[in-house]
Amino acid sequence: MAHGDITHVDIPVADTQRATEFYGALFGWRIETYPGFEDYPMWRAPNEVSGGGLAPRSEGFTQPRSTVEVDSIEKTLADVERLGGTVLAGKSPITETSWWAVVEDPDGNQIGLYEGVTETS
Repeated sequence: MAHGDITHVDIPVADTQRATEFYGALFGWRIETYPGFEDYPMWRAPNEVSGGGLAPRSEGFTQPRSTVEVDSIEKTLADVERLGGTVLAGKSPITETSWWAVVEDPDGNQIGLYEGVTETS
């Protein structure tokens, strides 16, 4: 994927088993867990392009959040602040070759950022 592509959509859930059954039956999503991500089932739409995760709901994460791939999280975080947004969660590792962060735009919308390569198989 390229800089600016939406790569992932996280859906906050309180009960991952219930959510797995619901979304699998409702949309035909293939939902699987991967080693190291057992509490974070990942879904893939029938088009085999769209996907995301069923993430644990928390006080600051109550609405679905799209994640956008970027060439550099550090540069994008600086750009967010320069353009009037807010960094909610700075760069954090996912694996040895991938990172994520969360920002908020000037209207209060949360957007995830993703940089790198994540192997899930």
